[in-house]
Amino acid sequence: MNFNYTHLIPEDFHPNSKVWIYQSNRLLSINEALQLENILNEFVANWESHGSAVKGYANLFFGQFIVFMADDTQSKICGRSIDSVARFSQELEQQFSIQLLNRHLLAFIIKDSVQLLPLSQLKYSIENNFITAETIYFNNLIADKTALLTNWMIPVKNSWLATKIGLSQIA
Repeated sequence: MNFNYTHLIPEDFHPNSKVWIYQSNRLLSINEALQLENILNEFVANWESHGSAVKGYANLFFGQFIVFMADDTQSKICGRSIDSVARFSQELEQQFSIQLLNRHLLAFIIKDSVQLLPLSQLKYSIENNFITAETIYFNNLIADKTALLTNWMIPVKNSWLATKIGLSQIA
């Protein structure tokens, strides 16, 4: 699988544009992905803050990650508009029978594909060399465009997981 994605990020968005990443608990089918693309485009076209259009972007990456971005450098995005992303994601969960808000499900690149791992199985995976310090981890906690471009897909040793599990365990 080709994990190059930076060319898909709009260049005309400010580096500090806000980003939200929702990870699906499963790979979406081609038909679902095409349907979702239309739904995301409609959401962005109607996304507003204080009655003004939000300069927004939304896309599905690798069939499993929904990325929303809002450039609020010209007009600030309000809390209600931010909340609308979360509400919309809950609607997508229902519509596609997926989970997007499970923060205990971690995503890694293993054998050239996205693999999900419950947080509770992380220690076992490390002990059995399924996950190493160099394994690429999807850091869905990033908050802006710059981080999306530079720190979304990072080695485990550079992520918050390194502190949680202690790098000495996976070195």
